[in-house]
Amino acid sequence: MLNFLPGPVLYFLSTLFLIINTVLWASLISVGGIIKLLLPITVVRIGLTHVMNRFMWAWATCNGGILYLLADIEWDIKGLDNLDKKSWYLLISNHLSGFDIAVQTYVLRNHIPMLKFFLKKELMYVPFLGLGCWALDMPFMTRTSPAKLKKNPKLKGKDLHSTRRACKKFRNMPTSIINYVEGSRFTGEKHARQDSPYRYLLRPKAGGIAFALSAMGEQFTNVLDITVLYPDVFKKDALYEVMHGRMKKIVVRVKVLPVPEVDNKRYFSEAAYRVEFQRWLNDLWENKDEEIHHLMLKHNPSSEHIVHKPSDSDNQ
Repeated sequence: MLNFLPGPVLYFLSTLFLIINTVLWASLISVGGIIKLLLPITVVRIGLTHVMNRFMWAWATCNGGILYLLADIEWDIKGLDNLDKKSWYLLISNHLSGFDIAVQTYVLRNHIPMLKFFLKKELMYVPFLGLGCWALDMPFMTRTSPAKLKKNPKLKGKDLHSTRRACKKFRNMPTSIINYVEGSRFTGEKHARQDSPYRYLLRPKAGGIAFALSAMGEQFTNVLDITVLYPDVFKKDALYEVMHGRMKKIVVRVKVLPVPEVDNKRYFSEAAYRVEFQRWLNDLWENKDEEIHHLMLKHNPSSEHIVHKPSDSDNQ
């Protein structure tokens, strides 16, 4: 609606509205967190958690409203038909920008339980942020460094045990947990530094998803393979571009997959088993890379960032 305004004006308005939206709902979530802290009664906590999740839903919905107000964006979304808000999902996704979280929470907010993230335990002690994440029942996890494990082998398995304990609350509450398996946002520099075998993706890391499956794999109904793409601003800062009104298309694909079994004893002790699980993830990433290639050809065929495989070039 207001996308006719100059870029700097759109950027100012976007920043203002996003700050107001985030501060408003984060404040309400923090207040709920204080109440949960002061009233450690199970029924009260469960009820408040539902309210906090509605606040996060409202934050995501308002983000969509801000996009509608300030940007002229074409959405291409597929794969939402077979999702269920009463199920448990583990999401794995490529990662292009900090904007991904806003896009994914907005697109999925009415189809699956509100997204949660595995967070480092240290974040629990960050003022406001830690309280808000705790109020939303984000699972905090500890990761013991290899050096500490070598020094004290008795710590082996403690991380998994503490994460399982943190996830017990999800047994009676449908939950969606997202994992960005690349471990970092995609940039051309990181892609080159990794010597990534994929054209549009960084190398995936299996450790985080294996840890999640080991901690609560029996609770998950399905794995959701999420692909997010901004074809007209690929390799640019997506958040910066959308706030200036320069992003015109957002593409999201959702695939429902069965939950792979992970034997946590074998995964953390047998290198061959870890290689096998990594191969499963690599295959998913190979398919995702090909999917992104076709989406780039469809939505931005003249992009300088389209990379053809040698076999594709030979056929042209």
